[in-house]
Amino acid sequence: MLLIVLGLAAQLAIPDSIALSERPPTTSVPSVYPAKSEIYRDGWIDLDKNGRKDVYEDPKQPIERRIDDLLRRMTLEEKTCQCATLYGYPNVLKDRLPTRKWTSEIWKDGIANIDEQMNGNFNTPEDLTYYWPPSSHAAAMNEIQRFFIEQTQLGIPVDFTNEGIKGVAAFKTTDFPIPLGLGATWDRVLVRKVGEITGSEGRLMGFTNVYAPILDVLRDPRWGRTEESFGESPWLVARMGVELCKGMQSNGVASTAKHYAVYSFDKGAREGESRTDPRATPREVEEISLLPFKDAIREAGLLGVMASYNDYDGEPVIASPHFLTDKLRKEFGFRGYVVSDSGAVEYVWQKHGVAKDLKDAVRRVMLAGLNVRTQFDSPAVFIDPLRELVKSGELPMKVLDSRVRDVLRVKFMLGLFDRPYRDHLEDADHLVASPENQAVALRASRESLVLLKNENHALPFAGTGTLAVIGPNATNVDWELKRYGPTKAEPTSILDGIKAVAPVGTKVLYAKGCDIVDKGFPDSELVPTPLTEAEQTEIDKAVAAAREADRVVLVLGDSNRTSGESRSRTSLDLPGRQLDLARAIAATGKPVVAVVVGGRPMTINWLAQNVPAILYAFSPGSHAGQAIAEALFGVVDPGGKLNCTFPKSVGQLPLNFPTKPLANDERLRTKTGVSGPLYPFGFGLSYTTFAYSDLEVSPQHVKPGESVTVSFTVTNTGDREGDEVPQLYTRQVVSSVTTYEKNLRGFDRITLKPGEGKRVQMVLTPHDLEIVDAKMKWTVEPGEFRVMIGSSSEDIRLKSSFWYGS
Repeated sequence: MLLIVLGLAAQLAIPDSIALSERPPTTSVPSVYPAKSEIYRDGWIDLDKNGRKDVYEDPKQPIERRIDDLLRRMTLEEKTCQCATLYGYPNVLKDRLPTRKWTSEIWKDGIANIDEQMNGNFNTPEDLTYYWPPSSHAAAMNEIQRFFIEQTQLGIPVDFTNEGIKGVAAFKTTDFPIPLGLGATWDRVLVRKVGEITGSEGRLMGFTNVYAPILDVLRDPRWGRTEESFGESPWLVARMGVELCKGMQSNGVASTAKHYAVYSFDKGAREGESRTDPRATPREVEEISLLPFKDAIREAGLLGVMASYNDYDGEPVIASPHFLTDKLRKEFGFRGYVVSDSGAVEYVWQKHGVAKDLKDAVRRVMLAGLNVRTQFDSPAVFIDPLRELVKSGELPMKVLDSRVRDVLRVKFMLGLFDRPYRDHLEDADHLVASPENQAVALRASRESLVLLKNENHALPFAGTGTLAVIGPNATNVDWELKRYGPTKAEPTSILDGIKAVAPVGTKVLYAKGCDIVDKGFPDSELVPTPLTEAEQTEIDKAVAAAREADRVVLVLGDSNRTSGESRSRTSLDLPGRQLDLARAIAATGKPVVAVVVGGRPMTINWLAQNVPAILYAFSPGSHAGQAIAEALFGVVDPGGKLNCTFPKSVGQLPLNFPTKPLANDERLRTKTGVSGPLYPFGFGLSYTTFAYSDLEVSPQHVKPGESVTVSFTVTNTGDREGDEVPQLYTRQVVSSVTTYEKNLRGFDRITLKPGEGKRVQMVLTPHDLEIVDAKMKWTVEPGEFRVMIGSSSEDIRLKSSFWYGS
């Protein structure tokens, strides 16, 4: 079924295989209400139960006209209920299914959305009924939707929201790498497919809105939520975000991006309640923070935005007409609805201190442009003062109508008024986490791996012999399961992956060596303490295993204790006793390679200097064990590239891409400090080599409004098949303001056999050449533009230029 929305940017296609039914499907879910079958007519639903087809009930009417008709019928109580979230069971909602007491709860007049209903994120119930299998969950969601269709006066359906930044947040849905890992694939086709699977599985389980993609641009790798960003290039984040959004919304699920805006510019990587005063200039806000949101709205028809809880330049974003109305709606053309990050409304009063009480905060956020408030408490906390504000005239009814209009528009676009229920429930059980979807997840895990060092071809391993697998992340799998993705997927550890992939005849030994963190963490990062006797004993056991082996794989890095929301660090070094372990193993003289599993870049200087090979894995999901083992043994070529800069020390921060001229240049090293990154943006090795040649830029003189075609040849000059990610960077030679040294404006992931060459073509549009000029306006200034083609931001192979202007 194709939903064609006149005058809107987005078109959503809902394939027949997951289409919603116009009538309540037969389910095994018990109901406290007999179905009102008389309201389900031929091609429409009598939502207000008055026996006639009203305009808002007519699928043939334009959406805006249907909204007009519905708004005229809605009471104040019904309108205000469309401005709040009801957190699902077991968080705020204490019922898995509707009960008779719902008719006396505040949501008896409807609700905007129900979030995280039985997704299992906060606990694992003993009774999995309605959690798993997927068809059971979808049936329960149908029954909840039926309450709102049949038991409320106007039958306004609810939007079922859920998290899903690495696969739908539910029990055993398909689990993908963290967004930082997806960004490291540099594979737009793959990320689009990840979005399609996320949307499809969400819809199959009954969810209609997924909180993804994350469009925060990484600025400080100490930040705990570094793992949730696609990277530190706003253009890369935008490209990946657009693809994920398109993929999800092609399967009938609304995409809600977060966190808008300036959320990742936290000072000192501080999080939570301490996050205020982002360190960013107005031009950086435009060029870095807002660009991905603007592109996702204009190119992908993004239907949802989550407003962040931080301030900018003294103004809370969620209470800012500049951010929520002037930029988001008027400039970017956003036509969906804005939901608050949890606690953001309360912060306007309690933390930022720009409102005298909660009621005043409600007034401010509604005037600014918020549509729906989300928090882990009763929706009445927001709805009651909202009703008082309208009754007293402090909040005009026309403002409330405008906010409700956006919520209803999304629900109409999703088809919820015409096809509110999931049908063919049995499809969910064989389509959710299907072998086909798992194959895509495995591909993503493989492509996310980045080879940082490979001295003297230490990798891939050849032959058999005895292999010692040592380190705390060899068996740890907690980093594979995250709060905002699948919670009960079945991950494969790296040790098990190695045992499964290693050639027959390989003997595999294992020793943990140490924990991810020591007992004094995180204070021990500030005041180191000597090794305890127990810690030394564990390292000695690992040394003994290494001495018995022919070669060693050190598996180190992060865990959910050191990376993730509210897991900011003061250091980027390997936490705990891991460096002590690495030194002890290297001292045995045995050949050692390191696998580092992390949710952020780390200052792995000692490994870079002393270990022949380093494979970096940005938490690659449930298939990490298999993917990493395949890379170690050469079954696949690790072709990922860094989407974030690796510093040598936290003392260099901020150190990120893009950068102003010479700011990160290694030539600026002094006798009292270090300059330049450990590994630059875009860097990543392969088991083979690639040559670049025959650069063509056409036309050489570009008229305003025209595009530029850049083409060149990449050839595999090695003796095995491998992946390369050619990257296109630009810079305007002379401009009205200082611009970034290199602007990523093109990339492609290609697979080449030995000796094979491929002609790569990339197109630069006027949008790609824009800067924020001296008057703070986006524009393309006439002049000469450099074109740089490389294998990383510092490994530039080909150069040319063109002139833009009349």
